[in-house]
Amino acid sequence: MKEWNKLFPNKEGFIVFSLYIILFVFQGVFITASKTENGVYDYNTTLVVFLSELLKLLISGFLYTCKQGNKPNLFKAIALNYRLLIYYFIPSLLYCFYNNLAFINLSHYDPTSYYILLQFRVVLTALIFQFLFKRKLTFFQWISLGILTLGCMIKNFDTETAQTKEDSEFLSQIFNIYFLSINFQNFCSCLAGTYNEYLLKTVGSDVDIFLQNVFMYLDSVLCNFFILLYMGELGGIFNDFKYLGDIFVILITVNSAVVGIVTSFFLKNLNSILKTYASALELVITAIVCYMLFNILITKYTVLSICLVSIAVAMYVRNPVNNVNSNKTNSIDKKPLLPVTENKHRNDN
Repeated sequence: MKEWNKLFPNKEGFIVFSLYIILFVFQGVFITASKTENGVYDYNTTLVVFLSELLKLLISGFLYTCKQGNKPNLFKAIALNYRLLIYYFIPSLLYCFYNNLAFINLSHYDPTSYYILLQFRVVLTALIFQFLFKRKLTFFQWISLGILTLGCMIKNFDTETAQTKEDSEFLSQIFNIYFLSINFQNFCSCLAGTYNEYLLKTVGSDVDIFLQNVFMYLDSVLCNFFILLYMGELGGIFNDFKYLGDIFVILITVNSAVVGIVTSFFLKNLNSILKTYASALELVITAIVCYMLFNILITKYTVLSICLVSIAVAMYVRNPVNNVNSNKTNSIDKKPLLPVTENKHRNDN
C-alpha cells in the first residue's frame, strides 16, 4: 500500500492513469478501423491533426471559462500571462513536428522497424527528466527502464520478420537519412512531454491548468496551420473536408482531443516516467484488443513482451519516481516567475 501511495498520490492520479491508457487503446483501434482495405488512409491526416488541436483549444477555453466564471475572462488572462504563452511554443512546436514526422517516417519504414526505433525514447525521457527536474534515477529504476525498453522492442517483432534472412535489408532501412528523422521524432516526443511537465509544475505551477492548456493548444493550432501552409495543403483543405464525415475519423479527432486534455492532468499530477510505463501498457493492451476485434495475430514475441513489461512495471511500482512537484521541494521554483491570474479567485473555487 505504501508503494501504491508513492505511485499514485491520490485517487485522481489513478483515474488519470487509467483514462490515459484506455483512451490511447481506443485511439489505436479507431485508427486501425479507419484504414482502407489496402492499409492506407483516404483522408488528410495532417488536417485531422490540425482539427484535433483546434478542438482541444475550444474545450480548454470552455473549461477555463466555466471554472473561473470570467474572473478574469479568457482573453485578459492570456494577455496577463503572455510570457507563459510564449514558453508553450516550445512543446507545441515539438509536438507538431512529432505528429507530422510520424506519417513521414511510417511511409519509409515498415511498422516493425518504426516502432522498434521509437522505443529509444524510453531511456531518452529518463535522461531529460533527470536534467530538467534534477532527480537522479536509481540503479533499480534504470534496470526497470531497460527491461521496459526491451519488452517494447520485442513486442514489435513478428515471426515473419524474425525468420526472414533479409537482415541486411532490415539494417539498410535503419541506417539512412530517415534514421536521423526518426531519432529527431523521438527527441521531439521526449523533450516536449518532459518540458511540458516542467512548465506545469514550476513556471506555471500557480496558473490554472485549463489556462495552460489554452496556451498549449493555441500555439499548437498556429504551428499546425503553418505546417499546412508550408506543405501546400491549405489550398485544398476544403476539398478534404468531405472525407472527414467518416465515423472513425470523427472518433479519432474527438478521442485525440480528450487524450490531450487527460495528458496535461497526467503530467501535472504524475510524471513523464510513469507516462512511459502507461504507454508501454497501452501497447500490450492494444495488441490484445486488436486481436479480439481485427483478428491480428498475437505471436510469441507479443507474449514475451507482456511478460517483460509486467516485470518492469512491477519493479517500478516497488521503487517509483517521487511525484512531489518540484516547486514544493525547490525554493527557486517557489518564487513566481509570471503574473498569476488565478490566486485572487482560488477561494471562489
